[in-house]
Amino acid sequence: MGKVKVEFYIRKWIGMAGRAGLLAVLAAVQSGGSQHPTRPVRGGLPVSANASGSTCSTEQVARGEYVSTIAHCFMCHSEVSYTRERPGLPLPGTMGSGHIFSPEETGLHPPFRVVAPNITPDPVTGSGRWSNEQIIRAIRQGIGHDGRTLFPLMPYRYFHQMTDADARALVCYLRTIPPVRRRLPPTRIPEDVRKTLRPLPAEHVASPGNNPVERGRYLANLGECAGCHTPLDQRFQPLPGLEFAGGFILEGPWGRVASANLTPDPSSPIYAASVRRFIRIMRTGQNGARLLSPIMPWGYFRKMTDQDLEDVYAYLRTLKPVQHRVDNEDPPTFCQICKQKHGLGDRN
Repeated sequence: MGKVKVEFYIRKWIGMAGRAGLLAVLAAVQSGGSQHPTRPVRGGLPVSANASGSTCSTEQVARGEYVSTIAHCFMCHSEVSYTRERPGLPLPGTMGSGHIFSPEETGLHPPFRVVAPNITPDPVTGSGRWSNEQIIRAIRQGIGHDGRTLFPLMPYRYFHQMTDADARALVCYLRTIPPVRRRLPPTRIPEDVRKTLRPLPAEHVASPGNNPVERGRYLANLGECAGCHTPLDQRFQPLPGLEFAGGFILEGPWGRVASANLTPDPSSPIYAASVRRFIRIMRTGQNGARLLSPIMPWGYFRKMTDQDLEDVYAYLRTLKPVQHRVDNEDPPTFCQICKQKHGLGDRN
């Protein structure tokens, strides 16, 4: 989903009992300290071992890398590019080393700040000394390695349904990425906001499913599709009946864009798209002559297998059709349906 106003997350996700909506895989609150230049360090763990002393197979590491791609973890936990050439991808040497969200990105001004921590296996400034269990709790429950409830920029509400196998594989992969020595300051949020944060329970029913639609639902959940493609009301709650119907406004270094309607309605770009065309859009970031915004994580989704993209497509075709015209080429006009301004809004 990218980096958007922190006020939105405070109101939206806390108001939904902790539902989170942005990219990050381990938003654990780091210990204090000043920021230092990013630099690679020695000491990464081999593929066969991790900080808890257990072993990881080559297959687990490969699966973990794939899961991190679908979840686009490094879109928040790195310094990224929003260029056409590197859409949402980490800048060289920064993968996993964290990011301090600027006031322009979050709307949160000093002394408060939100920090996506260093999740590289550096033992001093990263996750190198965190146990596997601590990392998995952060991913699926929103509990940091130090026991604190994570700020809901970490989308643990979506990752709560990640299977045990995928969670373990993700940890295995994170243990193998190049360690980066980069000390970041801690997240600091208003006390009244902090008191409202609640972690998710340990119990969860997770399964990737045994048919294309169920698998597609699981993958769309890992990719946080609903988080960007569902418009909100004035209380920052999802508008009833508009799930996946688009019109959610994202503003940042990529500009101002409204998310697309993903339901199978004639007003949606997916309505007339065949599965082959859908895959081509995900691979190229282009729908005909139109270019997808780099805030859409197509730079990550393009690495998904054809089968998985086919399953996501199959799931999207089962959604309730919603007539909601959304466009980023036309001038923004007020929309009576989503109460936002976006292209073609006055035609709804």
